[in-house]
Amino acid sequence: MPRRSKVLSGTLVASALLLTSIGIGTVAANADTPAATAASAPARAAHAGHTMAVSTAASPEDPDGDGYIPANPPVTGVTPSTKEPPHRYFHEFQANCGVSHTAPDDPIVYAQQPGKSRDHTFMGNTTTNAYSTTASLDAGSTTCLAPGDRSGYWMPTMYDGDRPVLPVGPQVIYYKAGVTDYTSVRPFPKGLRYVVASPMQSAEEFRDHPGFVEGWECGDSFFNVDFPTDCPERQDVQVNIRFQAPSCWDGKNLDTPDHKSHMAYPVVNPGTNNNICPADHPVALPMIEFKMAFPVNGDLSRVRLASGASYSFHYDFFNAWDEATLDAMVGHCIVGGLQCDARGYDQNHPEAGAALNEDYELP
Repeated sequence: MPRRSKVLSGTLVASALLLTSIGIGTVAANADTPAATAASAPARAAHAGHTMAVSTAASPEDPDGDGYIPANPPVTGVTPSTKEPPHRYFHEFQANCGVSHTAPDDPIVYAQQPGKSRDHTFMGNTTTNAYSTTASLDAGSTTCLAPGDRSGYWMPTMYDGDRPVLPVGPQVIYYKAGVTDYTSVRPFPKGLRYVVASPMQSAEEFRDHPGFVEGWECGDSFFNVDFPTDCPERQDVQVNIRFQAPSCWDGKNLDTPDHKSHMAYPVVNPGTNNNICPADHPVALPMIEFKMAFPVNGDLSRVRLASGASYSFHYDFFNAWDEATLDAMVGHCIVGGLQCDARGYDQNHPEAGAALNEDYELP
């Protein structure tokens, strides 16, 4: 009889405290929006698998309900940069954000429709729910170290059998340059949102996805499409995944009907080894990379995602950064060619200082 996968004993107390303190299983509601509660185990089961309900409502930010949310103002007159700035191995910073709650909500795909989505694990903004808008997120609080990062980040909930497996502590969300000319990267426009990958993708599509970095990892097992079958049952071992988002924007839309078409991955500039944005998505934005650690190991035969198999992994991003804070982090760390922590500090270049103070806020 196979052993159950083992949730790390060292995290059990921390997990319990986390669940108690942040109320896992309920969605924090804004004062001016209806409350939504997370699904019970039977409700979660109903949302599992490769099925997607049809969206029947539009975001309040969609003026005519056609699925397009126009940027105001749009970014025009930009051509993809082919410049080669001085080589810097790093041009990035981290947004370290903990889990805030879980719920069968998705304010991008199923706006205004609580309970219609598969179960998601939310990080960052504590108020994210089916009714979230740019304004409601902007008024919310956050689990990110930087108070100015009120963005919503979410992914399908992982289960060991019927038990949620939730990342413990701040997770690593990288903001990087996806193009060779890191000096051309500009901050996200407020309210930009998109979906990375798809719950409907096949194993082959997951493996060949341009955002695929190292797949599922556990111990010394890397680049897995399926959950590893040889995951060591050790205190220091967790299941990890790294997956990158598109970083080139059309400059026109904060969202599109498929929640993807306004974004694109960089392409190779012909005749070079350089990455540039495609002509129809010329605006270089930070490349988000999820680096998630799930506290489970051992036999993973009962581990699944709320969206289905391991290769249904995907995630969503809804930008609600304080604009001045994000501008400072992008300018100092990405454009500045540094490897920054969540304060915008590069320990290898202390002379550069930090973008934020000891409280992770603008000085």
